[in-house]
Amino acid sequence: MRTEFHRIKRLPPYIFAEVNEMKADARAAGDDIIDFGMGNPDMPTPPHIVEKLVEAVRNTRTHRYSASRGIPGLRRAVSAYYERRFGVSIDPETETIVTLGSKEGLANLAQAITGPGDVILAPNPSYPIHTFGFIIAGGSIRHIPVGGGRDFIAAMERAVPHSQPKPLAIVLNYPSNPTAETVDLDFYTAIVDFCRREEIYIISDLAYAEIYFDDNLPPSILQVPGAREIAVEFTSLSKTYSMPGWRVGFATGNKTLIAALTRVKSYVDYGAFTPIQVAATAALNGPQDCVDEIRAVYRNRRDVLVQSLRSVGWDIPAPKATMFAWAPLPPVFEEAGSLEFSKRLLSEAKVAVAPGVGFGEYGEGYVRIALVENEQRIRQAARNIRKLLASGGVNAASGANIESGVS
Repeated sequence: MRTEFHRIKRLPPYIFAEVNEMKADARAAGDDIIDFGMGNPDMPTPPHIVEKLVEAVRNTRTHRYSASRGIPGLRRAVSAYYERRFGVSIDPETETIVTLGSKEGLANLAQAITGPGDVILAPNPSYPIHTFGFIIAGGSIRHIPVGGGRDFIAAMERAVPHSQPKPLAIVLNYPSNPTAETVDLDFYTAIVDFCRREEIYIISDLAYAEIYFDDNLPPSILQVPGAREIAVEFTSLSKTYSMPGWRVGFATGNKTLIAALTRVKSYVDYGAFTPIQVAATAALNGPQDCVDEIRAVYRNRRDVLVQSLRSVGWDIPAPKATMFAWAPLPPVFEEAGSLEFSKRLLSEAKVAVAPGVGFGEYGEGYVRIALVENEQRIRQAARNIRKLLASGGVNAASGANIESGVS
């Protein structure tokens, strides 16, 4: 009997598995792990959203199958959000669909539009679904290096003429997970102009649109004139309203891509539980001071994290957006690499982070730190890390100690 399957064979070993297994073993042994590894919001969902869920679930009519593309009221709420936030008018009937979180939406869109051998341009490092959703669907990925001062647009323009066949689509993610990079509307304008000329679809992930820390609000690509001819954008309530387990997201934009996603979803799901969609509607249409409060918590945690780590000798840049810090390895651990450093942090400092190489080879040399522990725990993590940094790094090749970068 066959035990290996084509789509599974195309997936590489899960790079985070080793750290996750170590974390589970440490907890089983009674260790208190300060966990910055997964971007899993720890703040409770705002009470008025929970109350609307409870109210809706008491109506037994909502217990039946829901609508695969989302209830009409929620699609109208998405349209209203785009109007007030971005000044973009969206047709709730043809230009938006409700998804089971943006991750499911991205994966099903990949299934809808990707044929065997189709080329997709994707950032590297990137959130795994941005590449593996298309790999699972039979596509091929051409990586565009991001971060570290790299010119994404120039790299994209070089990649297209050297791709055979011509790319079907390009994936964008700003504010970025994992690098926390942000872009402005001029960046999107250049991308749209290029992709319209080359007839390449754009798939934009805007999950962190509302988690920003200065006056430069992250824009939507749909603000660019003509973008809806080629672009679809994914958003989510997971971070904005601290609703990760509720699994509510949206795809909005190009009618052709929305129709393709709608058709696939009609075969594979009946949509999110109706009371969840009713509560999501209340989130988008209701008071937004809760979003300001959630954003303020992340901002405070960011400031404490950056200050605390700098005080112990680990200088990391302050992210302008997202719930992550993209931290270069301390100099004494540069030779060890991100996976080895993450393992040392876990075993010796009792601090869990995500190794940058898990997001792609261009993520090597970094770790991602999620702002999902409170300020007291962040300060404790810094104290633990101080001891590890003082002990010196490990040369992964020889096992020799490295003091101040000298073998």
